[in-house]
Amino acid sequence: MLDDVKGIGPKKEELLNKLHINSVDDLINYYPFRYNIIKRTKLENGPVAISGIVESMPVASYIKKNFNKMTFRVQIDNYLVNIVIFNRAFMKNSLKRGKTITVIGNYDERHNVITADDIKFMELKEDVYEPIYHLTTGISSKILNNLINSALETKPEIIDYIPGYLKEEYNFLDKETSLKMVHNPKDLKSIKDAVLRLKYEELFKFMFKINYLKNNRISKKGLERNLPFDEVNKFISELPFELTDDQKKACEDILDDLRSPNRMNRLLLGDVGSGKTIVSVIGIFYNYLNNYQSALLAPTEILATQHYNNIINIFKKYDVKVALLKGGMPKKDRKEIIDSLQKGEIDLLIGTHAVLEEDVIFKNLGLVITDEQHRFGVNQRSIFQNKGTLCDILYMSATPIPRTYALTIYGDMDISMIKVKPSGRKEIKTSLYSFDDIKLVLGEMLDEIKKGHQIYIVAPMIETDEESELQGVKKLKTKIDEAYNKKIKTEILHGKLKNADKTKIMNDFKDNKIKILISTTVIEVGVDVSNATMMVIFNAERFGLATLHQLRGRIGRNSIESKCILISDKSSDRLKVLTESNDGFYISEMDFKMRGEGDLFGTQQSGDMVFKIANITTDVKILTQANIDSKKFIEDRLYEGNNCYLNIIDKLNLLD
Repeated sequence: MLDDVKGIGPKKEELLNKLHINSVDDLINYYPFRYNIIKRTKLENGPVAISGIVESMPVASYIKKNFNKMTFRVQIDNYLVNIVIFNRAFMKNSLKRGKTITVIGNYDERHNVITADDIKFMELKEDVYEPIYHLTTGISSKILNNLINSALETKPEIIDYIPGYLKEEYNFLDKETSLKMVHNPKDLKSIKDAVLRLKYEELFKFMFKINYLKNNRISKKGLERNLPFDEVNKFISELPFELTDDQKKACEDILDDLRSPNRMNRLLLGDVGSGKTIVSVIGIFYNYLNNYQSALLAPTEILATQHYNNIINIFKKYDVKVALLKGGMPKKDRKEIIDSLQKGEIDLLIGTHAVLEEDVIFKNLGLVITDEQHRFGVNQRSIFQNKGTLCDILYMSATPIPRTYALTIYGDMDISMIKVKPSGRKEIKTSLYSFDDIKLVLGEMLDEIKKGHQIYIVAPMIETDEESELQGVKKLKTKIDEAYNKKIKTEILHGKLKNADKTKIMNDFKDNKIKILISTTVIEVGVDVSNATMMVIFNAERFGLATLHQLRGRIGRNSIESKCILISDKSSDRLKVLTESNDGFYISEMDFKMRGEGDLFGTQQSGDMVFKIANITTDVKILTQANIDSKKFIEDRLYEGNNCYLNIIDKLNLLD
């Protein structure tokens, strides 16, 4: 328990909880993200980090309400040196005469003054490596480090996940030493040794889970579907468009999985606008022909509703009964859907997380498709298993992931990729403008409106204060209305709106009642309005490449030429990548190289995808080796008798 650690009372525990530190194990495994290196210097003109003894009582003066200046003298070797430091008046009572301190700042030899950036209440005998942690208001890195050290002194149970033979082979430190060194390093070598060992352990454990799941899944029997593909082929031939070769291959993969005696666990990766949905619908249709129900989960009600409308239209010639389940529905409507579902009168249920509620019971669920979610499937499998079914799982993602990473990260899944977009769609032209060019942008927008087309504008914030550079959606709406004298209908869409309001706004936009939709990234996922031909993104530097590419994918949904305009005064190589390419897989490679996996996967990751110290981009060599080692560990069944791995397996078996 956290409150067993010296120094942690109710207030400190509350602050730690905000950092997702809920146990002693969380605390000791909360790693620094960088180190502040304080190197000892001599008293010479320029930057200094030097120790001395306080010789005079500090004098503090207030220049203005929230800005103060403190001066005092320090004896450094045989010199009396004047110290000036700003906004540290709270230190005054601690700076007593005779106290040894270390001053970090800049020495002006001519005036014999150190303008200090910081003061440490210690003697600097050697270089110091201060760990810096991600924090929340009310707690500092020093306080957090002290609490971690207090926790380590309690001798908590420390589980070492690296098998002994691998520790010996790679000459790794033991876990306890690594933890002490990563939080209290003495030199660069100790940091490197501790970090390498902890990264390898985290990635080995992660790859063990993935490889065990895949190994275990292959031996699991799935549902039987014995019908030939004749009716499915007829269904495909009657579609009003020709499938691309990539779509056909993905369909073959999915249909083969559904007929296979083993359970499907497949990821369908496709660039924005590549036509993943129709591929999943073909799988749903074959599942329906075999008298099984399907469920399609979408991350937002907007996307769920859009899927519902599109799929209803696709199935209009067929007797496939489709229902939409959303949060906040009238109780009567919801009960009617749930009753029909349990009786087997609904063939396909589309919805958000509402589908996962306990009282949503299927008669014979055979296929679950999750759209735009990353590695949430493990927990969902557990939920659907609790509904009494061994259904097949298909995941869809419009975040193209480089194949090398996909094969490792999603190693427990089979992967199908759709790279080629449906024919007839033109490349989206992407341009980069500064805020000085805003009149040109407004002119291009007006031209597009005159053609009868519609426009998305995206901003990174809902509201902005006067000092912020960021363009909030509300502020932008005011400016756009002023620019066009309120003669063009604009509206705002953002995540804080009620679902009913979001739905009404989106429907009005689809019906061309709204010409310009000003939005946050809520429109990133799945929103499909074919008449929208321009995307304008303010403060584009605030978004990751993958997010920008997803946003851009909301336009170009027809044969009309579409334009994406990025507005930023902070031009960078990242933004130029988007002006050069529409290939999501190339862009994701660049995203990995430039920013890492955090942006690629977004913030809504599952526990499995949140690494505490490892980074799958920069640590790809460690990841690859951990993958090889974990596979051999499983093949040789070396985990048998190893309690920590048996506990992992028990949890995975419950979820699978």
